[in-house]
Amino acid sequence: MRIAVFPGQGSQSPGFLAPWLAVEGARERLAQYSEWSGVDLLAAGTEWDADRIRDTQVAQPLIVAASLLSWNALPGRERIDGVAGHSVGEFAAAAAAGVLTEQAALSLVGTRGRAMAEAAAAADTGMSAVIGGDEATVLARLEELELAPANYNGGGQLVVAGTAEGLRALAAEPPTGTRVIPLQVAGAFHTRYMAPAVEKLRAAAGAAAASDPTVTLWTNSDGAAVTSGVAFVELLVNQVASPVRWDLCMASFADAGIDGLVELTPAGTLTGLAKRALRGIPAVAVKTPDDLDAAAALLAADV
Repeated sequence: MRIAVFPGQGSQSPGFLAPWLAVEGARERLAQYSEWSGVDLLAAGTEWDADRIRDTQVAQPLIVAASLLSWNALPGRERIDGVAGHSVGEFAAAAAAGVLTEQAALSLVGTRGRAMAEAAAAADTGMSAVIGGDEATVLARLEELELAPANYNGGGQLVVAGTAEGLRALAAEPPTGTRVIPLQVAGAFHTRYMAPAVEKLRAAAGAAAASDPTVTLWTNSDGAAVTSGVAFVELLVNQVASPVRWDLCMASFADAGIDGLVELTPAGTLTGLAKRALRGIPAVAVKTPDDLDAAAALLAADV
């Protein structure tokens, strides 16, 4: 089974879209994506610095637009059997699976980014990655500090979120055998602090038409395959304030018999996690158009 995955927030870097402008129709597609999302994605992806593209309301549509730009340029994508996205990458996955139109996906992710930025500004919160250690011990420490798990990324990586004070305490006294790495994000995503954003996204999603997926589509909610487009959109809405279970998504890939993985732009993070959790599975990270041939070769290869 060949699976395409779409990355989440934090995978972007200054100028990363510049090589894609050489792809036929890329400028026109980005102009359309910009109109739908309400963000100047061409400038964001080629000219703006790290601080500007770190802004939640910029980063989210920028990442989804980049993923869809590379998805549309991917030769042999009809050989993809299943798709999944990490956090905001679920919107790109929904478009790739035919659940949402690209217009609906970009419009909704624009709303999501703005709503989450607004919710993040309401409290002094943040996120940190916890690398290594015993998961039960880590979770117990989080409970002591009133922090919450936000991303179960697998491969020994857990992203946690909550108040800035709690995160500082975690870094000062980390659980045994762990490293705590503060993340440059605006707030406590995928936690109760994002509840106001859930309601704003739900209101916008109510106007979006949803179709059932044309390929297998896994949800971050619990790693299960979702066959109803309407149900998947509801999961997209709720996911804003719920933990991302990427570990369970990867377990489902293994159960489904994955034999190849392609990560779309801005790629690298999810293939890195797959190398640790899905050992031996061929994977290609499509970072620039130069990587498209390798991805196409993986999709065309006999197993």
